[in-house]
Amino acid sequence: MFHIQTLNNIAPCGVNVFPKDQYEVTNNHENPDGILVRSFYMHDLDLPTNLKAVARAGAGVNNIPTEAYAEKGIVVFNTPGANANAVKELVIASLLLSSRNLVDGVLWAKSLQGNGELVPQLVEAGKKEYVGTELRGKTVGIIGLGAIGALIANDLLALEMDVMGYDPYVSVETAWALSRNVQRATTLEQLYATCDYITVHVPLNEQTKEMFNRMTFSQMKKGMRILNFSRGELVDEKALQEAIEDGTVATYVTDFPNDNVLTMKNVIPIPHLGASTYESEENCALMAAKQLKSFLETGNIRHSVNYPNIELPYIGKRRITIAHKNIPNMVGQITSVLAANNINIANMINGSRGAFAYTIIDIDNHLNEEIHLDKIHAIEGIIAARVL
Repeated sequence: MFHIQTLNNIAPCGVNVFPKDQYEVTNNHENPDGILVRSFYMHDLDLPTNLKAVARAGAGVNNIPTEAYAEKGIVVFNTPGANANAVKELVIASLLLSSRNLVDGVLWAKSLQGNGELVPQLVEAGKKEYVGTELRGKTVGIIGLGAIGALIANDLLALEMDVMGYDPYVSVETAWALSRNVQRATTLEQLYATCDYITVHVPLNEQTKEMFNRMTFSQMKKGMRILNFSRGELVDEKALQEAIEDGTVATYVTDFPNDNVLTMKNVIPIPHLGASTYESEENCALMAAKQLKSFLETGNIRHSVNYPNIELPYIGKRRITIAHKNIPNMVGQITSVLAANNINIANMINGSRGAFAYTIIDIDNHLNEEIHLDKIHAIEGIIAARVL
């Protein structure tokens, strides 16, 4: 019996992935095998001793101490692409909001309440204050061509925009999905100097923190419209305010409002609605649950953020899964322990990611779980091992 703890409300379709005769899913288990989470802040959470994996129903994992968990052999999953359509649709809506003065126009129209028969005349007299610009023929720059960025790129071409993308790490899968009409920016400087709009879709890390700063704003065309549906910390807010004041930034749309941003003019604050659709929540819950279930039952890793993605078809043999440091001769030492105990390897796969590695070994014969795992754990650099 596996025990799963939910730290946030998880859509029923996700919870129902776990058969009730094999899993217990609760929101208060003290020592779970796996955790399902959305936005719960896990950095201050006491680490359950039995925890093997955490599945985040969403893409961002800033609420999870992924590096610390990797040191303990705890695999952290996310769900890239599960909320991509929801974010894409809101980005397209935000391009229109930023171009057509819709927010200010709607608020002004509502302020006319009480003017009776004069309202139509007031509308016609005042609408000139809210004249906007069309998207067609404008150039949009997309920073980050992952699951979300690629969808946005293709759909904006259909709106007859010129689309420029920047992503030095674009995957082969995404490259195949992108329209050939998406222009490639070789540098961010090229994108800043060329585009009328920028939408950013990158994770927050040391390289991307405050990537929008005085220097980058100085490289942009006047009247830039910036959309941020990734993380608020990507923007140096003091530099943003200066760029708004001097006309470099015409509009800033953010899904991450804070008190400072709310004081700025020409900002459209959206209350973190990027993935807030019923469909997106269900997609994320289902994907996270399936990944967690597969890992617990087969040891296979798909869409991890702190361990290599690695899968070996599971055909019912005894399987050993091992999380270990990515250092020389680890696999050799592991297989030597098995050979010394007359355990034959039927199949094996190994992968690494940064400082950590993961090995799956299928064996032909019986093993004494306690004795042989103890011998594997005795190898320097082994983090966690289990038998399935």
